[in-house]
Amino acid sequence: MEPAEVEFLAEKELVTIVPNFSLDRIHLIGGDLGPFNPGLPVEVPVWLAINLKQRQKCRLIPPEWMDVGKLEEIRDQERKEDTFTPMPSPYYMELTKLLLNYASDNIPRADEIRTLVKDTWDTRMAKLRLSADSFVRQQEVHAKLDNLTLMEINTAGTFLTQALDHMYKLRTNLQPGESSHSQDF
Repeated sequence: MEPAEVEFLAEKELVTIVPNFSLDRIHLIGGDLGPFNPGLPVEVPVWLAINLKQRQKCRLIPPEWMDVGKLEEIRDQERKEDTFTPMPSPYYMELTKLLLNYASDNIPRADEIRTLVKDTWDTRMAKLRLSADSFVRQQEVHAKLDNLTLMEINTAGTFLTQALDHMYKLRTNLQPGESSHSQDF
């Protein structure tokens, strides 16, 4: 899966906006949205929130977890634990990128939030590299990595599968082939 595909999935997540226009319910394949009334918060998918924000039709309310205090706690917890901790959203990285790119004026302390999410991402990627290194060194056959997000799996997946494929080929070439031995009856 490409990163753009993961971002596409993230755009289906719901966020709260405060519209500055009136509109009855919108009936879409994915479900009904609205009604939209000026000044009254309403939940919409990220793709619609970005579209309305670009057209200056709404103000975006950041997700509850997109707060400096909460993100500092998440970052510190991630650094403290040896295992992967649950993230506030399965698409925390993609949502941060999208919302800060298109609605940073609606998000207090946007630069600090960007830095905290990047720090958390870097910590998790370092853990993932260490886990993969340990996995390969111990010649394990399977691994269980809980609490990874789709983008994290996507980022490490290609490299890890190629590395494991190369290791398999090396191992099979180093072991004597059973087909080369003659069988005496």
